[in-house]
Amino acid sequence: MGSSNDNIVLWPLVVYGAIVCSLIGAILGLSYFLGGRHNERATNEPYEGGIVSQGSARLRFSSQFYMIAMLFVIFDVETIFIFTWAIAFNELGWLGFVGVFTFVAGAMFLVFLIIATMGPRTTGLRLEAISR
Repeated sequence: MGSSNDNIVLWPLVVYGAIVCSLIGAILGLSYFLGGRHNERATNEPYEGGIVSQGSARLRFSSQFYMIAMLFVIFDVETIFIFTWAIAFNELGWLGFVGVFTFVAGAMFLVFLIIATMGPRTTGLRLEAISR
């Protein structure tokens, strides 16, 4: 209602989007028309670096990697909060700094507790095999 943000100019964003979409279309079109086409005996076989594959690719892996994935998610969320704090640094001041420091210290402590209680057995790593 009469604020200064009513006159936002969006045409540069539209032009940028059109340029990006046209470049994507041009690159995909050129690769389709200029790309080589061949149908040989080994075309549909998996490439294993020149080694003839043996057996099935359907192996069962341990699902203990989820702990590492969960730690990555915790650090990603922590990074998001740090970036939003950095953007609003001038408005938040020292109170914001204390809040972010508390959050980061708490997240680090939480990750330390998870690693200390679960240990390397949840990641599927054997420490004696690594130390050799």
